[in-house]
Amino acid sequence: MKRNYQQAIDFIKNGQWDAAHEIVQAGRDPTSCWIHAWLHRQEGDTANARYWYQMAGKEFPDIELTGELLIIEKSINAGEA
Repeated sequence: MKRNYQQAIDFIKNGQWDAAHEIVQAGRDPTSCWIHAWLHRQEGDTANARYWYQMAGKEFPDIELTGELLIIEKSINAGEA
């Protein structure tokens, strides 16, 4: 699944949010849910984002989106995801 996570992150970095969403919406594991939450937060759908953060076991973040995306990617690369 790690490859899929990175593929979703790469799509996000290229502004292909729908493609990233397609990858993560099928997963129910914490990392898929975290990326899914980020995507909804990015599009301004706070209620839906809060749901997915809860599914990921994460608090709603108080950092900017770019910083959170870096944290997600570092987590994936460190094998924590």
